Amino acid sequence: MPLRGKCAAHCLFMAYAVIRTGGKQYRVEPGSLIRVEKLVGEVGSPVEFTEVLLAGGDAIRIGTPLVEGVTVRGEIVGHARDKKVLIFKKKRRKNYRRRRGHRQSLTTVKVTEIA
Repeated sequence: MPLRGKCAAHCLFMAYAVIRTGGKQYRVEPGSLIRVEKLVGEVGSPVEFTEVLLAGGDAIRIGTPLVEGVTVRGEIVGHARDKKVLIFKKKRRKNYRRRRGHRQSLTTVKVTEIA
């Protein structure tokens, strides 16, 4: 039975990988945009992720802890800052109140290939 609809173009072979950067793990595919913690580099410069935990497609390869010989390449699309997170400390009846804010710097990366 032939595939139809949106799935027809990409269901035959969907390469994906799970990478680790900035202490977090991301599931990526070629062409996807991810927002990671700030990376050093200008907009348009290439970036390479070598910490690949899992590589999938026709056959799934699981690393112990990393998959050997697989890298994920991408291009920096932009730099931004996340929404502000407020930290508020209070001790009741002691007139102790502290308010502090934090904005995380982020980098948007477009994944170009999984090799």
